Amino acid sequence: MANVTVIGSQWGDEGKGKIVDWLASRADAVVRFQGGHNAGHTLVVGNQTYKLSLLPSGIVTGTLSIIGNGVVLDPWALKDEIAKLRGQGVTISPDNFAIADNCALILPFHRDLDALRETAAGAGKIGTTGRGIGPAYEDKVGRRAIRVCDLAHLDHLEPQLDRLTAHHDALRAGFGEPPIDREQLVAELREIADFVLEYAQPVWKRLKKVRKAGARILFEGAQGVLLDIDHGTYPFVTSSNTVSGTAASGSGLGPSAVGFVLGIAKAYTTRVGSGPFPTELEDETGQRLGERGHEFGTVTGRKRRCGWFDAVLVRQSCAVAGVTGIALTKLDVLDGFEKVRICTGYRLRGKILDYFPSHAADQAAVEPIYEEMDGWSESTAGARSYADLPAQAIKYIQRVQELIETPIALVSTSPEREDTILIRDPFSD
Repeated sequence: MANVTVIGSQWGDEGKGKIVDWLASRADAVVRFQGGHNAGHTLVVGNQTYKLSLLPSGIVTGTLSIIGNGVVLDPWALKDEIAKLRGQGVTISPDNFAIADNCALILPFHRDLDALRETAAGAGKIGTTGRGIGPAYEDKVGRRAIRVCDLAHLDHLEPQLDRLTAHHDALRAGFGEPPIDREQLVAELREIADFVLEYAQPVWKRLKKVRKAGARILFEGAQGVLLDIDHGTYPFVTSSNTVSGTAASGSGLGPSAVGFVLGIAKAYTTRVGSGPFPTELEDETGQRLGERGHEFGTVTGRKRRCGWFDAVLVRQSCAVAGVTGIALTKLDVLDGFEKVRICTGYRLRGKILDYFPSHAADQAAVEPIYEEMDGWSESTAGARSYADLPAQAIKYIQRVQELIETPIALVSTSPEREDTILIRDPFSD
């Protein structure tokens, strides 16, 4: 059976939650393979709305849901999220939920450092969510992380604490903060350890068994390709690789497991936080897009910046992430616009570019080249087939497909799971 990997093709917030939920109802396992609780998914199922930050979307439907080793895990945030979902009637147990025992942990001093750095950076701030994700990944790469498996061996943590405090106490001193209280940290870890360890296991082994049985696996990414630590708008990026290839390393399965790569893209563009945004609209049109699209971050509540669809960026995302097909979301937000625009290229100091440059100064200086199309006055909200769409909306979809050089596999026309136009089934390949 085919597996599917879902990634964002813009700066995140593309509506992955709805698409992942729709696919999860047909999958046998859902795996979250990177990021932390800085990304959010909103799922609307019937009259119930679920907001997830860390748990894979499959948990709502009772599908086996796994947090892979590529994720950095805040155990306290996990406990709060599980409690909230249980309060909404969701069943969560070791039968349908597992955590990789080699996940690195996000600890309280990571959150402290994240906030201290952002405050001190002033105009140079990245615009992080302040949840400690970056510092936790730094400790993982620096080989001083405390991992989930360490929670079962807290009496033997001294060597790791020595490495951690040697690094962090010097940083904290630079900010005028006291050293890490090692005793308090260990006490807090003891308090949460049993809760986390109930779900901890070598998930690569469980996934190997699931795959051997011919089950469908859905790999769920967080953020988007343009926030990838290598391929994104550096330094205004997240701290992990968000491209589809990370599904292999972040889950413990090889690259052949990735399967159909479904890139999610809004019919326009949004971004949260700092960094370049060539098609950003700081006028009434941008405000209208934001209001119609309810553009506020699931996790932070921050207002998203809005602009026209940037085909250059999405084409580049599709290339570097090996996207097989695109799910185009929020088409209904463009309803009622007399004219709609698509960015087809950039001008940079007299030159025309068909790609987004790597250097931050060039990224900030590019000017979008637009193609204008007639809009449509009819509603696309809730459409479930091409026959339900206005002719101009179909023309828009087709033009987007041509410009990004990637086929559109499905179109989402509302937050409701069933309001989806399926052109190519990712699971059928």
